[in-house]
Amino acid sequence: MFNFDIISKSSTTKARAGYINTSHGIIETPVFMPVGTLASVKSISPEDLLDIGVQIILGNTYHLYLRPGCETINLFSGMHDFMNWKGPILTDSGGFQVFSLAKLSKITEEGYSFQSHIDGSSHMLTPEKAVEIQVCLNSDIMMCLDQCIKYPASREEAGNAMELTTKWASRCKTAWEDSGTENALFGIVQGGMFDDLRKVSAQALMEIDLPGYAVGGLSVGEPKEIMLEIGEQTLPFLPDRKPKYMMGIGTPEDLVELVALGADMFDCVMPTRNARNGQLFTRYGTINISNARFRHDTDPLDPECGCYTCRNYSRAYLRHLYTSRELLSYRLNTIHNIYYFITLMQRMRTAIIDDSFDAFKRDFYEPRNSG
Repeated sequence: MFNFDIISKSSTTKARAGYINTSHGIIETPVFMPVGTLASVKSISPEDLLDIGVQIILGNTYHLYLRPGCETINLFSGMHDFMNWKGPILTDSGGFQVFSLAKLSKITEEGYSFQSHIDGSSHMLTPEKAVEIQVCLNSDIMMCLDQCIKYPASREEAGNAMELTTKWASRCKTAWEDSGTENALFGIVQGGMFDDLRKVSAQALMEIDLPGYAVGGLSVGEPKEIMLEIGEQTLPFLPDRKPKYMMGIGTPEDLVELVALGADMFDCVMPTRNARNGQLFTRYGTINISNARFRHDTDPLDPECGCYTCRNYSRAYLRHLYTSRELLSYRLNTIHNIYYFITLMQRMRTAIIDDSFDAFKRDFYEPRNSG
């Protein structure tokens, strides 16, 4: 069921527009995926996501394995029916969460042994287990288990993690093929902040031959210029005929720059997390809705925005909800921020198809620089 077709390329950048075909629908690229860690994009419903124009969401293998668990998910034949989301779903492998959340985690060549952050119970996450869980979730796109490392990391640490990630990718592919699933499996390029290790990682994953590839190990505290440099260096190593996914990135500016470098897929908690903290995205940049200057402001958040929030509510009301800690604040702010990100990706896709990406970039940056 899975395939990727490029329909248009920019003549002045490496940006490209395409289609990803999955068993739960077609995804237009470049695409941004809101994060639904626990089978829920925080504060809004699947129906809200559809109204906004979201095509695909991201779920988390580690969290869904621990709670509610595959015993429950199997009653619904996967995550789609469980959460009433009919579109495509991508799930990460769980490796980052074990690395960052689990108690007393230990890594060996076999996999991660760890204690749950919820109840302290003991678990083992191997490459095979990561695939098994994602097959249970019926993820349209599954991710290979990888080893995550801290920033900064030494060359030796980055090299060892890259080698283990490659071995695990091979085991994941075997488990994926044995499962008989029609869903796709993506490999994850590692290598820390070392360009040559990234190249070795990408080449090794290409030899394993997977339906798509992701660039992992970024947005872990490194300076933005290094992140963009690694993206610029690594994306050309990956095959053009397959989707290229930048994991855990980013700001609107990051998305624009990385689409121009040839990336197709993105996810990040930023639009939802920032929404809950009163940070709202506009064409002029990010604003803090709690600012006192909005107390008597009767205008919509962004007069040119077509989202439900901007069509119906004022800045003064949004400020009132947020400063009063009303739950509606989370929903309205989240709807706006996700709409902003989805619309931004749609604008980039149109610019690629029209071969006007340079003009789009000027229009994107001009109000930010003048505001």
